[in-house]
Amino acid sequence: MELKQSPLHDRHLALGAKMVPFAGYEMPVQYSGISAEHLAVREQAGLFDVSHMGEFIVSGDSALDFLQLVTINDVSKLKIGQAQYSAMCLEDGGIIDDILIYRYTNHFMLIVNASNMEKDYSWLESHLRSGVKLENKSDNIALIALQGPKSRDILKAIGFESVNQIGFYHFIEAKFNNQILTMARTGYTGELGYEIYGDGETITTLWDAIIEGGRPYGLIPVGLGARDTLRLEMKYCLYGNDIDEKTHPYESGLGWITKVEKGDFIGKKAILARKENLNRRLVCIEMTERAVPRHGYPVFSGNEQVGIVTSGTQSPSLQKGIGLAYINLPHAKPGSEVEVNIRGRRKSALVVKPPFYKHGTIQD
Repeated sequence: MELKQSPLHDRHLALGAKMVPFAGYEMPVQYSGISAEHLAVREQAGLFDVSHMGEFIVSGDSALDFLQLVTINDVSKLKIGQAQYSAMCLEDGGIIDDILIYRYTNHFMLIVNASNMEKDYSWLESHLRSGVKLENKSDNIALIALQGPKSRDILKAIGFESVNQIGFYHFIEAKFNNQILTMARTGYTGELGYEIYGDGETITTLWDAIIEGGRPYGLIPVGLGARDTLRLEMKYCLYGNDIDEKTHPYESGLGWITKVEKGDFIGKKAILARKENLNRRLVCIEMTERAVPRHGYPVFSGNEQVGIVTSGTQSPSLQKGIGLAYINLPHAKPGSEVEVNIRGRRKSALVVKPPFYKHGTIQD
């Protein structure tokens, strides 16, 4: 299958990016190196191309009722100009995808994971009702993310004074080159940051402006490699690794977005039943020996396998091995000592409270 290319593809090649296949796209995994890019986001700022993400528009008189049915968070709490983290679940409570929902004046925009785009659209389409229109705008919308403590200063420096108005999990519509952009204060890194949506040509011009205007602030382009290490330090889930159709919200640590009091929604009964029979949790594990946990590594307590690693890396911020793992109760409590089987050798680790990195500027 031929890989899709982001509108910024030529920019990545010019910047010397290492390109890899990712969710049907050819995307940059790194430019100057994962660790350097990671630390730039923590200390200054980094610019990501995330145009592979999917964007669906939901509109019509019954759009709100429809989204209440197909998502687990309470969409009715969203005011115009607000964003919400949520998920869609199967009837058995398994997670179809984790998503973002933006509420505009006359419609909603859903941001879905690239690898789930077709599956998500088909599932939503199968539950459509009269008074709801569903459109896949993914090929018409490009997306960049500017993340890091200097991100607000950079946007102001290139003319976006209105960036000061954007609260956490809010968005505005701003003009650039006479085109309307959506500028949202969300992100996947744990730092102050903005995700900016627009057509490919406008986003490409904006990318150039941010790269140029951000230089005095220490900004560099960042690939998907550092995006993964940054999100892992914050215990942000990656679909396909940490959550999928076999996991449910409460064991995945997503009980906080599961609003069972809002009324009926798809998967509610099964989610509540599984909550009552909870036998494992997704937790943070920190290696206490020099070792790196990886996806699929078994976790032991004594001679008993009590879990499995879903994501792992060497943390550039903490300089130690960290990972997420599903661990059986009661071994999932913070402070529990476990061992990770790394290629036949047991290495000691500790269950710790999330997030691993506790100095992020995300709500500054």
